[in-house]
Amino acid sequence: MQVAAVIVAAGRGLRLGGPMPKQYREIAGQMVLRRTLEGALTCPAIGRVVTAITSDCRHLYDAAIVGLSDERLADPIIGGAERADTVRLALESLEGSAPQIVLVHDAARPFAATTLWQTLIEATADGAGAIAAEPVVDALWAEGDGEAAGMCDAPRPRAGLWRAQTPQAFPFAPLLAAHRAEVTGTGPKALDDAEVFRRAGGDVKLVPGEPDNFKITTAADLERAERFAQSLTSKEGAMDVRTGHGFDVHRFGPGDHVMLCGVRVPHSNGLIGHSDADVGLHALADALYGALAEGDIGTHFPPSDPQWKGAESHVFLTHAGERVRARDGRITSLDVTLLCERPRIGPHAQAMREEIGRILDLGTDRIGLKATTMERMGFLGREEGMGCIATATVVMGGA
Repeated sequence: MQVAAVIVAAGRGLRLGGPMPKQYREIAGQMVLRRTLEGALTCPAIGRVVTAITSDCRHLYDAAIVGLSDERLADPIIGGAERADTVRLALESLEGSAPQIVLVHDAARPFAATTLWQTLIEATADGAGAIAAEPVVDALWAEGDGEAAGMCDAPRPRAGLWRAQTPQAFPFAPLLAAHRAEVTGTGPKALDDAEVFRRAGGDVKLVPGEPDNFKITTAADLERAERFAQSLTSKEGAMDVRTGHGFDVHRFGPGDHVMLCGVRVPHSNGLIGHSDADVGLHALADALYGALAEGDIGTHFPPSDPQWKGAESHVFLTHAGERVRARDGRITSLDVTLLCERPRIGPHAQAMREEIGRILDLGTDRIGLKATTMERMGFLGREEGMGCIATATVVMGGA
């Protein structure tokens, strides 16, 4: 499933005062927009991110993305006069790549969690839209008119009321069609993309948002964001960074393919093992277990247990990833080196990275994969089998 994200940064956002739009202000030494983009890019399901900016802020956008080399980040587009125009133009820029799902997010909400992006994507599986929102819990009062302005007039029921956030996720083609129809429509302008989608006949789900996913609008919001970002930095500074190594080898035997990093690769031989003998996933799992000081695959899946005979190795790597999360950790990088004379790994390397990312819910920008021959030396050089070396970096206490 192809998923894209639209980051709306075209508003000038001058309610904070001063000439600098809020999305380019710095919090804890980093631009708001940079934090928002990095947040979107932590979601491995998102394959493309396009940012809508104003023409006079291109230099600020360029400054915001310095060092951000993720290949999923597309060139920015210039927004329109109104927010709806901006979103429509951004959607039209994605039309050629035809994503199935698109998420629209305000640049001034820099703290949306990876899990929120993923939950919204999953909520659109049945063709409905989905927005992040929080139920209203405070008492609501209407203000008086005329001489009573500024005074309480009457309470309003809050039952069933929700405060909308972004991201908002939708099936791409219906949202684009709805925005195009909105251009020629009459009546009041839609408040947000959810209303545009509903006016076109679509259903929109309410997905519980997050208190930390607040929008920076006022000077007080900016101060709150500064404090929150600094608290995150302090937490990161206290993190326990660990590195684990994994190594695995398997002999060649009869067969017409090998399983390598979860990908079926045609070959003149198979690999022999108690499971499917995937040296790549075995070494990766051992690297993660090693970073946690929790033994190896054999510790958790004893080869003496017949239930694991012929098991697919993604089971082991999935378990290792779950152990990281259970220990309040997160995987920050993986590096895999496959050792073999044949088969050729290059044509399959990207598919392998993507499969590892899928298993561990990790972006491919954090997964290195390469291969080397043994220059015909040793048992690997004689093509008696294959090997793999893997390294994993895990940060504890910062998931």
